[in-house]
Amino acid sequence: MAAARSVWRNEYFKTAVVVVLIAAVVLGLFFGLQWALHTPYPALTVVSGSMNIPYGTSDNNFWLTLATPFDRTLSVGDIIIIQGVNPKDLNTNYPNSDIIVFHDPEPGEYNTLIVHRIIGVQTVNGTLHFDTKGDGNGNPWPQTPKYELDPWDTQNGGQGVPASYVVGKVILRIPWFGWITIFIRDDPLGLPAIILIIMLIVILEFVLPIFREKKPQQENQNQT
Repeated sequence: MAAARSVWRNEYFKTAVVVVLIAAVVLGLFFGLQWALHTPYPALTVVSGSMNIPYGTSDNNFWLTLATPFDRTLSVGDIIIIQGVNPKDLNTNYPNSDIIVFHDPEPGEYNTLIVHRIIGVQTVNGTLHFDTKGDGNGNPWPQTPKYELDPWDTQNGGQGVPASYVVGKVILRIPWFGWITIFIRDDPLGLPAIILIIMLIVILEFVLPIFREKKPQQENQNQT
């Protein structure tokens, strides 16, 4: 018992426990969201200006995502929360239709996820297929889509997005925070900067306290 108490009183042990608990909470939150929202992709970062009106505005205006957090469309740097749904329950009534996340129907691009609004729906061989478009592409939302439609849309000779490709619909937009992910992914200094911050935290939490403890001990030895 005395040994256990001694370990628990150790500041390094307490710090390690806190780090483990934070990691567990983060992982638990992610997997909990997957379960609660019925999708393997409960949260994503918007990295394209195709859903922003006018197109690409937020690409060059960092603060736009803060200035318009309640816009119906999405800006670069937004974090979007996604809910898995039965494709039959999606709202296809443009311009108030759902914004959906889906696998790219283009050959060989399945692993790419796209966030666009539904502009039409049809049944092909007994399966629902959705026509989609970015709100900022071509004539912007809420105008009737006429040009710069997605290449898989029926007006471009495609069959649309199969229902099985739909990951879910966007239910919430959190502005600004996605820029952290974009910074790490796109900026050559992004990942090194994060690593440097982690190293500084480790030094401040673990290395400096060791030197602070050694200094009083050396002073006591010198006095004796």
